Amino acid sequence: MSHKQQIYDKEKVQFNLVKYQKFGKTFELAVDPDLAIAFKNNNKGKEEELIELLRAEKIFSDTKKGELASPEDLEQVFGTDKFLTIAMKMLNEGEIQLTAEHREKLRQEKKQKIIHLIHRACINPQTGTPHPVQRIENAMNEAKVKIDEFRKAEDQVNDVLSLLKPIIPIKTDEITLSIRLGVNYASKMQGILTGYGKIENEVWSSDSYFCKLKIPAGIQEELFDELNSKTHGTAQIELEKNNT
Repeated sequence: MSHKQQIYDKEKVQFNLVKYQKFGKTFELAVDPDLAIAFKNNNKGKEEELIELLRAEKIFSDTKKGELASPEDLEQVFGTDKFLTIAMKMLNEGEIQLTAEHREKLRQEKKQKIIHLIHRACINPQTGTPHPVQRIENAMNEAKVKIDEFRKAEDQVNDVLSLLKPIIPIKTDEITLSIRLGVNYASKMQGILTGYGKIENEVWSSDSYFCKLKIPAGIQEELFDELNSKTHGTAQIELEKNNT
């Protein structure tokens, strides 16, 4: 295996690390933080992906000082000196430690995704329309919402909503649409419809395609615009049921 030759300026570089501690000993890997998080969340990371996320193909006892773990310590703790075997265990069981700058970057990315998800899935029950993105962000700031940089955005939405409800009127809502398309558009549009919600009760005929589609209420206008654009205004869409 070829080793990545890298020289670090210890006064300027801060490392994103995977840290593993056992038997009073510390082992560190210098990693690409985004790839390391994705690898750890995947739980089935491949060897090629592991190699890709490493900033150096070495196991350190102290990365900042450039001190390598001794072969004796590796054998004692991991029962092997094989680099990839040890690195895999460290990624799966160790702790990812991020620089303050990268933590903030991840939090902001997760925050924007959560805002987008809430905008799409929720409405203002007083108006029946989605809250503007800026209003959701302002409410999150007022509620002092704390974003977990490691949890998926989707897994944080309900926690965020519970904090927003005392500040703005908001609820999740789902609607059912009856959609009829010309058969010449149907095959192409099926994939698009699936991306918006759950297709039910499909009926094909010689000249048309019919289905019921359950979607979050907040994306109704977005779906209407795309369907009308892709079918040149020929799509027939009716609101069948509004679950309240």
